[in-house]
Amino acid sequence: MKIIDKKTWKRREHFEFFSQMASPYFGIVTEVDCTETYLKAKQAGYSFFAAYLHQSMIAVNRTPELCLRLLGEDIIEYSPVHAGTTIGRDDGTFGFSYVHFSEDFNTFNAELQQEIKAVKNSTGLRLNNETLKLDLIRHSSLPWVTFSGLLHPSALDPQESVPKITFGKAFVRNNRRFLPVSIEAHHGLADGLHLANYLNEFQTLLNSEQKD
Repeated sequence: MKIIDKKTWKRREHFEFFSQMASPYFGIVTEVDCTETYLKAKQAGYSFFAAYLHQSMIAVNRTPELCLRLLGEDIIEYSPVHAGTTIGRDDGTFGFSYVHFSEDFNTFNAELQQEIKAVKNSTGLRLNNETLKLDLIRHSSLPWVTFSGLLHPSALDPQESVPKITFGKAFVRNNRRFLPVSIEAHHGLADGLHLANYLNEFQTLLNSEQKD
């Protein structure tokens, strides 16, 4: 990780302006075409969720603004950023998980499956030193519904700087499969351009076949 020099940072005024707000967060709700990734996952027999989560994490780590976090008075850039994601249980509850990022899908998926098993064999939220880290990005999945809008709970804490990405239920339109996606970030650290950069990179990865 490295500390951003705010004196020479090109976003210094943007950061100071938005950080004064009680709720300095903004977000986008859109959809991405996940047809190729879905088909390859089904053909190869691995989890579609694991496939698109991995591609999302690659896109996040290729978007520097989504790797910035507030730590006291400092702005920290983490590299890499890891995956924090909710995992559902059979009893209708969920728990938090932490998965180390790897460019290699098989490595990432192996740890993800271990975390899924650990969550399903536990109770509660699993709030711990890993799931509360700053060097992650929070993912959630709502596989039961599609959506065109989303509202996250917030403590209205301007120091909260971990972006949130949420996926909905994939659906078919004109013989193509689409995935709803919401992304929210601290406006002092990222702008609409940067969220668009993530979404464009994510779409490019979804269009390519997942590596075996």
